[in-house]
Amino acid sequence: MYYPGHPDGTYQMANRVEVFDPPNTISWEPGNEDGDGTVSFPGWIWRYDLTPAGPSNSTVTLTYDWSAVPHPIRGHIAFPPFPPEHLENSLAHLAEQLDATTAGARD
Repeated sequence: MYYPGHPDGTYQMANRVEVFDPPNTISWEPGNEDGDGTVSFPGWIWRYDLTPAGPSNSTVTLTYDWSAVPHPIRGHIAFPPFPPEHLENSLAHLAEQLDATTAGARD
């Protein structure tokens, strides 16, 4: 992954799926390698909930939940760690991926 606000810019993530209920919900907890081969999950969760909004549309709700993050980590990482536009970009990227998948299925 790449995020200009990350100390290294480019970094790798491990994602643990928390909820997978197609086509309604997917959520995951991002983690990273601790340097010794183990992966830690600091506690924040990303979640997409999709609700039908017509024959070929959905309404997507993105939730970014920090409620399980321990206080020492909250003190180390400023909240929110990125601007609201980052969440908007996530939704836009999801829409692009779905459009590309749908276009490929029609070809």
